[in-house]
This record gives sequence, structure tokens and C-alpha cells, in this order.
Amino acid sequence: MVKFAFIFPGQGSQAVGMGQALAGASPAAAAIFAAADDALGEAISQLAWDGPEETLNLTENAQPALLATSIAYLEAIRERWVAGDNEAAVPVFMAGHSMGQYSAMVAAGVISLADGVRLVRERGRLMQQSGDGRDGAMAAIIGLDDDVIPDLVARASVAGIFGVANRNAPGQVVVSGERAAIEAGAEIAKSLGAKRAIVLPVSVAAHSPLMAGAARAMRDVLADVHFSDPAVPLLANADAQVLDTAEACRTELVEHLTAGVDWIRAVETMAAAGVDAFLEVGPGRVLTGLTRRIAADAATSAADDPGAPDRLAVPDFSTDQA
Repeated sequence: MVKFAFIFPGQGSQAVGMGQALAGASPAAAAIFAAADDALGEAISQLAWDGPEETLNLTENAQPALLATSIAYLEAIRERWVAGDNEAAVPVFMAGHSMGQYSAMVAAGVISLADGVRLVRERGRLMQQSGDGRDGAMAAIIGLDDDVIPDLVARASVAGIFGVANRNAPGQVVVSGERAAIEAGAEIAKSLGAKRAIVLPVSVAAHSPLMAGAARAMRDVLADVHFSDPAVPLLANADAQVLDTAEACRTELVEHLTAGVDWIRAVETMAAAGVDAFLEVGPGRVLTGLTRRIAADAATSAADDPGAPDRLAVPDFSTDQA
């Protein structure tokens, strides 16, 4: 039996049309979209399927649409496995990248789908409001040696709040903070040898101290939500520590707003624990590409298959072939 993990993408993987073909072919996926619509009191499914793109890309819309689509993929996979007498296939870990943590927690039975889509909508709204009036920004830094990252942070921080938000893969980090510091940091990164330094088209400084207000507000919101112990171990975004209790999961959803996402450590931790196959569950293939660069010896695939009529690829983890 293959030891596998489900990995769930975060904001940035959304695209108009995501999940539409899947819902048309899978009753289980269609039921997830219907339940998400009911929970929000609006047709988030129609926004995911028909756009417009600029409305879907708003943080408070992208996040619930992504969560619904990711869980629709999960239930379509489970539906296919049950039909093939493979219902015993259980992942060793589940891990989400940033907002993907909410998808992972729904998948692991920590929170309900209804609470999940409502929570990420509020998370998106609070993130957009947070920052105490300071203009936030983020930038992708490509091809910079890890050993000069501390120098980059020290020099860019002279211009304002600046820090590493995501360690996505070897040679790829995302920085976050005040716009003046991010713009300065992009130029400093190039002078330090980065191949590319791109200020991203976002208006929030995710995973930075500028999200402190959002974190405080989410702590209050989460206090009223029922959490269960995860059925499958999860990993914290900042340090890849195992999350195996309800309260650890609740704390994670507060702390990861201001802490970074160390995807490299998460994948390395899963690989060291014996995971030899990773399946990205949700729209797109962003995590598939990142994970392949971190765990080159593992089998890594995406459930979203653009070449399939229903856009679904379902690996067989019941044998030694992933």
C-alpha cells in the first residue's frame, strides 16, 4: 500500500470555470457546491464557474470558492474509490498551503464544510481590512541563495516591515510587508543575485505582522466554532509540527495569519515520515510543481486534469504504483 498525503492549494490557484466539469460528472462534487452555496446564502459555485474573474479574485470570494472546489475534488475522488472498492485508501497526512489549511481541516473532519466556507470568507474580509492603514504588498523572489536571505531581510527592513512569508521550494520564496519595504527588497534581491524579483498584484501583506488585526479578530470568530480532533494528522504552516488535536488546529488558524508558510519543511517532514506519493486536491497544479522540486523521489500528481472530460485524475493508492 502506498503511503500518500493529500495537499491542498491556497489562494492564487483559483480560475474561472474551476470545478464546473467535475460537478457535472460527479454527484458527490455537485453536492459539495450546493452545500457551500447554502452555507453562504449565495451561489459561490456560479462565481467559480462563470466569473467574472475580477470578482472571483477578490480575497473574500476566492477563498470560499477555492475551499468548495477543493472539497468537491476530494469527494469526487472518494466517490471514484468507493466505486472501485478502494474505499480503504487513507492518507498518512493532510497539509494545506496557507488558506489551504482550511480545506485540509474540512477534509480531516476538524471543521464542517459549512463552517469552513463561512470562516474563509470572514478571513478574506479581515485580511483585506487589516494593516492599520499601512499599504501592504508581497513579492516573489526567484533564484536567490538561502544563505543571503537574512541579509535581504535586514537590508529591506530599513524601509519598513519586511519578512519571508512563504518558503515554497528551493530557490523560491515570497516576501511580505509594507509596500515601500517590499519594493525596495525586490531591488535588493536582484543585487544579491536573484534571477527574478516580482512585486505581486495583491493588496494584502499575508503572513506578516500587518495581519495582526485579522489574527485577533479571527481568534474571536474561531472561539465560537466547533472543532474536532483531526481524523488524519495535519501539519502547521510555520514549522510543520503535527496538529493532532482540535485546539492545536484552532490555534493554527490564528497564528498562520502572521507567521510564514514553510512548504519546504512540510514536504520534507512528510517524506521523512515515509510518504512516497503526494496528491494535490483542488484546482490547478501549483503545489504539484513545488512539491516535485522538494521531494524529487516521491510520486507527485494533481487531481485536476485538464485533459480529462471531468478534469479529474484519480490515482490508485491501493498498490505499490502511485
